[in-house]
Amino acid sequence: MKIGCFLASTADVKFSLEKSLYFDNTRIMETLNAAEILAALGHESRLAIFRLLVEAGPEGINASAIGEQLGMAPATLSFHLAHLSRVCLIDGQREGRFIHYSTNYGTMDELIAFLTRNCCQGKACLPKTATCDTIDKRRPTEESNS
Repeated sequence: MKIGCFLASTADVKFSLEKSLYFDNTRIMETLNAAEILAALGHESRLAIFRLLVEAGPEGINASAIGEQLGMAPATLSFHLAHLSRVCLIDGQREGRFIHYSTNYGTMDELIAFLTRNCCQGKACLPKTATCDTIDKRRPTEESNS
């Protein structure tokens, strides 16, 4: 059973349709979504959890291993994992008594694209990010590696 992002529920879809009456500029909503995601990452513990899951790759790690590696109490860890799931940065998959968490790379890619879109009017100003300024560069396919 998949556990994770609550933003795609039926109620949210209905609410997002209602929001279109109030927000006719999609960039405002992109900004609000990005702000919510960045706020989630703005806490030291949540950032540590997210970085650990990014490093773990698509396979992810179960919750108890995250707690052991970061030295977090189960209740604290559960609170932070729920917050990261709510903003769709991570996904949880129940496996028996355990929940296995992994990074939602789609959300991460969208956030990076939002933050770097039209940076310096399209000029190469950030040498460290020039190698990852597109999804193709961040996640090369097997064809591009050959």
